[in-house]
Formats: sequence, structure tokens, C-alpha cells
Amino acid sequence: MIKKILKLGVILILILVIFVFYLSYFGIETKRFNQLIKDEISKSNKGIDIELNKVKIILNLKKLSVGLKTHDPKIIFKDKKIKLKKIKTNFSIESFLNKDFAVENLFISTEENTISNIISLARLYENNLQMLIFDKLIKDGSLNADINLNFDEKGKIKNNYKIKGSVTNTKLNLINNQIIRNISFDFEIEEKLHKYNNAKIEFEELKLSSNSIKIINNNNYFLLEGDIKNSNTFISPELLFLLFKTNIKDLGISDLYLSSNSTFYFKSSGPLQDILKFDKKFKFTETKIKSNINLNKSKYKLDSLILKNFFNTYNGFVELENHIIDLELNKKGFSIKGKGKFIIDKKSDKIDYNVSFNNGNYNFKSAIQLKKNPLKLEILNYEKSEDDNSILNIEGTYNKNKSTNFKNILFEESKNKFLIKNLNLSNNFKIKDVGHLELDFINENKKLSKITLKKNKTNYEINAKTLDGSTLLDKMLKNDNKNGISNYLYNFSSVLKINIDQLYTDNAFYLNNFIGNMKFEKNNILDLNLEGNFNNNKKLTFIIKRSKNDEKITTIFSEYAKPLAKKYTFIKGFDDGVLDFYSIKKNNTSKSQLRIYDFKLKEVPVLTTILTLASLQGIADLLTGEGIRFNEFEMNFNNKGTLMTIDEIYAIGPAISILMSGYIESEKLVSLRGTLVPATTLNKVIGSLPLIGNILVGKKTGEGVFGVSFKIKGPPKDLKTTVNPIKTLTPRFITRTLEKFKNQ
Repeated sequence: MIKKILKLGVILILILVIFVFYLSYFGIETKRFNQLIKDEISKSNKGIDIELNKVKIILNLKKLSVGLKTHDPKIIFKDKKIKLKKIKTNFSIESFLNKDFAVENLFISTEENTISNIISLARLYENNLQMLIFDKLIKDGSLNADINLNFDEKGKIKNNYKIKGSVTNTKLNLINNQIIRNISFDFEIEEKLHKYNNAKIEFEELKLSSNSIKIINNNNYFLLEGDIKNSNTFISPELLFLLFKTNIKDLGISDLYLSSNSTFYFKSSGPLQDILKFDKKFKFTETKIKSNINLNKSKYKLDSLILKNFFNTYNGFVELENHIIDLELNKKGFSIKGKGKFIIDKKSDKIDYNVSFNNGNYNFKSAIQLKKNPLKLEILNYEKSEDDNSILNIEGTYNKNKSTNFKNILFEESKNKFLIKNLNLSNNFKIKDVGHLELDFINENKKLSKITLKKNKTNYEINAKTLDGSTLLDKMLKNDNKNGISNYLYNFSSVLKINIDQLYTDNAFYLNNFIGNMKFEKNNILDLNLEGNFNNNKKLTFIIKRSKNDEKITTIFSEYAKPLAKKYTFIKGFDDGVLDFYSIKKNNTSKSQLRIYDFKLKEVPVLTTILTLASLQGIADLLTGEGIRFNEFEMNFNNKGTLMTIDEIYAIGPAISILMSGYIESEKLVSLRGTLVPATTLNKVIGSLPLIGNILVGKKTGEGVFGVSFKIKGPPKDLKTTVNPIKTLTPRFITRTLEKFKNQ
């Protein structure tokens, strides 16, 4: 009997061993434990239920646990379902017998499920701010994942979880109602490390992709690094405003097409949770961005006086085309290296540039190849024509106070050279200081100019062999006006010493040994004393002084008036003459007198019109033939802003005398009226002055007129002239004529 019992026991043990062995290595499939599994899962969250097919059970003797595995289950919660491929878990036998939470781990492999359902399930376990934000922002899209979870004895997920999978066709609704579409990526998530691979995203017209993005969330710092690129895309102003909070329409940028390939690295002083909590202490301690940008096309509207002054064809737009740009950005600043084409009025040239930003200052260096675009330097009367090869090198700094320091400017075209060093400009691009200037060029008048400017402490010296100063002299004569030399200066106070061997006043006339000094104080000429000799050995002096009453007194005396009179385009054929100019200016108002003696005119269109209308054809013929000689011309006038008020212009000569007055509003309106008297009539009047009655009415009824009155009025380019015959001269005309006769 005992043997039978022992035999039965051995058989039972053997069966048990075999069963345990089978259960340990092969397992069994059954539905008997489905309810038990459901109950255990519901212990962790009562809102979760699960649909199970057959469950395969495998015993783990070493860990005293039971492994469960099932295929195609469904997780049910809040009337939602999540489809799974597989679930694997281990039950602790000891915990189960002690009625503790028995699930040690859980592996879930999902089918594709909607992301909103996945987030809802995740919030049942960890309903934090991060999950709430995800739930509000993410719409549509699918997710599949493999999830490895480990639980503690209380049923909480341990920090060593691992999740990987992919997201496809997701839509993200931003707070400002903008939508990010077609989000797709692969992911691997651990507690402190998130990896996102093969990412794609669309925002407005922008299509972005990334090979890898990595997030490390440490207790002491948060790190984000990866790469991102986009194909050639039109970047709308609205998109850039959303990204950078800058309206590029206000900056003048339009038609922006570009592609890019970038890497980035951000490291914070605190963990990711500080961002999600909007912690004010959060900041990036390290920032690195490297980007390779292909700027295929961009159009920039720039209302720049500099470009308008230098490029005659500038139409307010600069277009960029096919630029290859390397961008590097870090916490301290950024650098940009690029090259490509720029287009002004359909004329294309090349540019290389290097710009860096640090401590609020922009350092720049560029090489500009100018061929198609003509370039004009008006003040030097120089122009580079289209198709002339040239190179412009610029190096300098744009400071945070908005001033600009040019360390070096070099322009070379054929044998022409312009070199400027240490040029400092104000925020409105006016000259504050310059260290060195060297010019060697042939200008539009085919005149060679060789000039150097050197700084000596606070003062300057200009030395030149030859210089075409026709335009420069005009600017000096217009000092303090909007078109004068002061328009180029900023709070300039210094002494300028001038020594020019040969200075051309125009294409035909020049001064020898033009020397002197100019003293500037706060941008204005305080003192000027220049002199030189014309090529016929006649002298010119140009003097400006300041009185004790802060009046600017200007004196110009030229023994040869023709070179200066030629600058007035309405006079042609001016010859001979001595010029004497005197002006007093204070508080932007000037009172001036211009006198010219013993000169001859051959062509003055307005005067020709008056003579013709007055039927004085003989004198008109003189004007267009040999010319009309004048003994003296005197003009007394006042200037205030753009308005010139002419108190009196009086000219007297052997053939004709003129008296007129009026006003001229610069580039807008001319209004003059006056009296013109032939010399024969005037001599009769002067000769018969004692017989006042006869002068006024004539000795005989119907005796000839004394002269004509005239009016000139209209825009400068469309003057209208009217003429009326007169019998009686005004007392003013007679008085002025008598004064001139007495002085002879």
C-alpha cells in the first residue's frame, strides 16, 4: 500500500514537474484568468477595462511570477477603445497571495490609434499640465507604439519606462488659431531622453523635415538638439510674423523664397518642467544654431538716400537671387556668411558678405562686384558706366548707438581708385570723422583728380595735384542749405587745410595754387579763407567770417567773373567781367548783394523773349550775335529757406538798362516784374531832366514810348513772359539811373 502511495506520489510529482516544465517553457492558452487579469488592471485605474482573447500563461519559477500574453486585445475607457497588437505582463505570485498589486511589468504593442484617445488614456495615469496641453493642442492623427512599463508595489509606473513608435498625419491647433498640418515622426521616449526621427511637418506654405531631434530632460538642465531642413518654399510675411513677431512688410521684404538645412542645440539652466510651468527663472545657458540657407529669391524695398545718390537707376527695390548663406547663432550673437546676386532695376551683380553680431554691434565685411549697375559719385563728378568692371570692398562696424564705422572702403575700376579709412558716420549717415582718404580717378569731364586727405590730430589736410572741383565748389557755395556741403557732415568741428595745385571750376577753367583754410564748428563753416589764380592769372578770393553777433559774412571777389557766371544755366555766352559778392546771414536768413562789372551777354532766353515782344529786334539781334555789353549789374536779395526775395536787380549798359524785383521759390515758382529801357530813350530822359513836364508827356502828342514793362511768372521750366509798352518811367527807375551816372 505504501508502495502504491509512493508510486502515486511520484507520478503526481512527475506530472506536476512536467506541467511546471511545460508551463515554464511552452505555456498554456486559456480564458480562465481573463477576469483575474481585468481585476488586477482595474486596481491601478478603475476607469479602465480590457477585452481579452485567449491568454497564454508562462510560469517563471526563478522570479516566482506568472507571465501572461495575449494578442489583439482592446483597452476600453470612457466609451473609447484602443486597439492593441499584443499585451505581455508578469504577475508576482507572492504579491498576488498577499493581495498586493501583482503586476510587475506591462508590454503593449498597439495598432494605429487616434492620438486623442492615446492622450486620454495617458491622462488617466498621469494627468499633468504637459498632458493637458497636448490634449488641447493635438487634433487628428494616428499613433502606433511599443510600450514597456514597470510598476512598483503600489501600482505606480516606475521611471524606467520605454516607449517607441510613430506618429502620422497629425494636426496641431495653435493658440492663435493657426494650424500645423501633416505632422509625422518616429519616436523613442524614456524618462530623461526623448528621440524623434524622420520628422515631417507643414506650417502654412512651409514644409519642414528632420532626421533627428533629441531632448534630454535632466533635473538640473534641459537640452534640445537636432537638425531641421526645408525645401524651396515661398515664405509669406504672415508666416514670418508668426515665427519672429516681426512684420516683414514693415521691413520692406517681399517675394521671399528659400530652402535651408540647419542644426540646433539649446541647453537650459533648469529642467523642462520649468518651461511648462512658465517659470521666469528658466533661461537657455547655451544656444547653438548652424544653418545652410539657399535664398533663391527675395525682394527688399528700401527707401535709402545712399543708394539713390550712388545708383541713378535705383527704383526703391533691391532683389536678391541665388544666395548661399551660412548662419551660426549662439547665446552671444550670430554670424552670417553668404554670396549671391543682387539686382537693381533688372541689372544683376555679385556680392560676398560676412556679418557678425556681438555685444550689440554688427561687424560687416563685403566684396561687391559691380559691372551691370552704373555707379555715380555726384560730389566728385564721377560715374562708372554700365558694363565697366569694378570691385567695392567694405569693412566696418554698425554700433548699437546706430552709428557706423567704416574701417576700410576700397573701390577700384580700371585705373580709378577710391580709398577711405576709418570713416565714422552718424545714425543718419552723415560724416562725423575720417582718418584717411586717397582718390585717383578720371571723372566724367575726362579730368584727372589725384587727392589725399590726412588727419592730423583733430585737424585735416587736403593735398592734390589736380582736382575737378566744379561740383564740390557748388556744394561749398550752398553751405548750410539742404544741398550744401554741411548736408554731408554731422556735428563736425575741425580745421581743414587745403593745398591744390590745379583746381578745375568747370571743364574749361581752373585755378592754380588754390590754397587756404576752412574752420568748421558744429557742422557750420565758422571761418573760411581760400584763394587762387585763374589760368589767365586773374585772382579769386573766397572768405567767410563770423561776427560777434553770430552773423556769417561771406565775400567772394573774382577778377574773372565768367567761370562763376557760367554755373547759372539760364545764362549762356557770358564774357569778361569782375564779380563782387557780399552776404550777411543770421538765423537762417541772409541778405546779399551781387555786383558784376563790365561784362557781355550773348544769350539769355528770358531777356531775348522780352526784347522780341517789345519789338526791340535790333537789341535782340545783338544779344544772340555779338552780345549786349553791360557796365554794371547789381542784385540785392534776401534768402530764407527755399524762398529768395529780390528787392532789386538793376543792370545798365550802352544798349539797354533793366530794373526788376520779385521772388523765386526754389524749384516751384518764379515771379518777377520790371522795366526795360533802350539806351537811346534813356539818354533823352536824362538829358531833359530840367523839363519835367516834357519828360512826362513829351514835347509832341504821340511821341514814342520810353520803354516797356514786363512780367515773368511760372514754374522754372515753364515761364510765361508778358510785355507792355510804357510812356512814363517810374521815379525809382530814374533815381537808380541817376545814381549810376553820378558814380561814373
